[in-house]
Amino acid sequence: MPKTLLHLDSSPMGDRSISRHLTAEFTRNWQLANPDGLVITRDTSTSNIPSVSAAFVGAMYTPQPNRDAAQKELLTLSDALIDELIAADEIVIGVAIHNFLIPSTLKAWIDYVARAGKTFSYATGSPVGLLKDKKATIVIASGGSYDAGTAMESYNFTEPYLRWVLAFMGVTDTTFISAGGAGALARGGDRDAFLKPHIESIRAQFAAV
Repeated sequence: MPKTLLHLDSSPMGDRSISRHLTAEFTRNWQLANPDGLVITRDTSTSNIPSVSAAFVGAMYTPQPNRDAAQKELLTLSDALIDELIAADEIVIGVAIHNFLIPSTLKAWIDYVARAGKTFSYATGSPVGLLKDKKATIVIASGGSYDAGTAMESYNFTEPYLRWVLAFMGVTDTTFISAGGAGALARGGDRDAFLKPHIESIRAQFAAV
């Protein structure tokens, strides 16, 4: 059965984005490995996902048979985003670090897909992720370097948060690609030289399969 990839980008930087370049490279390689596969593309920076409101929370926690028309409308986008996530066998997420955390538009996407009874459950009294048998590759681009062993390691809140929230929804098979130090490009660094090891790392993932 053909596989499905959810390609999710969040950087607002368009063609200048490092994370977008690398998620595009991942998707190209995934398509070569899965010629019959389907790619679902979602850009959180242009999807106009609203902030969570009291009305949205109320709609989420109203039993489905009791929701009125306005509540159903409020959940339409959330339902669509969750359907994309459920349909995917694999996920690639491009992340730019903004003030030590993920872009606000990606946080909004998480707020819309992390829903009780949809992507996780408390039916047993403890949280259980409902998204099973999925793989995720997360490409994180940042101006500084926050990798283990660096002076800024303790400022790396992004990878632990994404690892935890994905696992909370059941996605525990995760690979992180860190493209730290991209700030050097603004000071005249060679973009191609910066991208090369990360591109090679992505291609190596598929060569190993």
